[in-house]
Amino acid sequence: MKKDVLDPQGKVVSQTLKNMGYGNVVNVRQGKYFEIELNESDRNKAKKIIEEICKKLLSNIVIEDYTINCK
Repeated sequence: MKKDVLDPQGKVVSQTLKNMGYGNVVNVRQGKYFEIELNESDRNKAKKIIEEICKKLLSNIVIEDYTINCK
């Protein structure tokens, strides 16, 4: 989605992650895929956090696959 488009689903996911203790989540956008922005400078640590988020909230690992792309 374009940045100007409101994303209520992304806001709910973002707030849920913050409630789960992921205070470094800056922004979440949900469309065909999730865009998650973290306040984390260590690339390996960021990838580990996103991996946890995927396993705990965003995917059902029994029936779904996912990939993580860091920019």
